[in-house]
Amino acid sequence: MNEIIRKIESEQLKAEVPQFRVGDTVRVHALIKEGTRERIQIFEGTVLKRQGGGVKETFTVRKNSNGVGVEKSWPLHSPHVVNVEVIRRGKVRRAKLNYLRDRVGKSAKVKERMR
Repeated sequence: MNEIIRKIESEQLKAEVPQFRVGDTVRVHALIKEGTRERIQIFEGTVLKRQGGGVKETFTVRKNSNGVGVEKSWPLHSPHVVNVEVIRRGKVRRAKLNYLRDRVGKSAKVKERMR
């Protein structure tokens, strides 16, 4: 039974997974269906967390829109996530950045990681 599930899940994995970490500022290109039409909508923000593994892996992105914090979570291997491009690399020391939810202004920024 376990082998069957593993085989089905491996078929659903994306061939190329974008390389990003927690704290990075990313631009997520998501496929939106409105009736019979499809379009790509861009959501840009900071990655708060990555969790799970394999087909069930998800990531959460947070942005500030008109003074209101907006968070969205996506499955990493979903066909609705067309592309994830990294804008800035963030320097953080946590796996989950839940503390950013309570911060406003400069204190809500993440330092940039230099290579």
